[in-house]
Amino acid sequence: MLVAIGTVPRHFFLDKAFEELAYTDQALPIAVEQTISQPFTVAYQSILLQIKKTDRVLEIGSGSGYQACVLAALGARVFTIERQKELYLRLKSFLPHFFAEYKHLIEPFYGDGYLGLPQYAPFDKILVTAAAEAVPTALCEQLAVGGSLVIPIGDANDVQVMCRITRISDSEYHKETFDTFRFVPMLKGKT
Repeated sequence: MLVAIGTVPRHFFLDKAFEELAYTDQALPIAVEQTISQPFTVAYQSILLQIKKTDRVLEIGSGSGYQACVLAALGARVFTIERQKELYLRLKSFLPHFFAEYKHLIEPFYGDGYLGLPQYAPFDKILVTAAAEAVPTALCEQLAVGGSLVIPIGDANDVQVMCRITRISDSEYHKETFDTFRFVPMLKGKT
């Protein structure tokens, strides 16, 4: 995990005004009132996913693209959805210029994360980078049997509990809870 985080230069994902804070362990602002997660949170969620090379991962909330690049550095094939058109367009133009090595590992989509990407399912892993009040059913249905979904659950105005949902069978899921975090809210639709 540390090698993956060390190979993805976080300052590339930030405005120049925040460049000197890029390697501090804090969330920082990006466009459209969103944030790039602190490195600890990126590592924590990635560790909970237990990424294996060639895993097909659905990421909900592309943001700057930092988390998607870390997942790709771990060997995952990443399908990432962003609901904010401005962020989606930035990521789509940014990746080929700065991270050509991930060009075939990361595919960005503009859409509603609550709906996932059923046309590309099933996924080995799903990662949600925003706080949901409940686990979206559509995302659970898009998990492969044996797959895991990592998502912060709770009120967006408070702290959330990091959860890992593992699909046991076509109709059974196992839920585990971990530490508390604070994320931006997961919103429906797209802008």
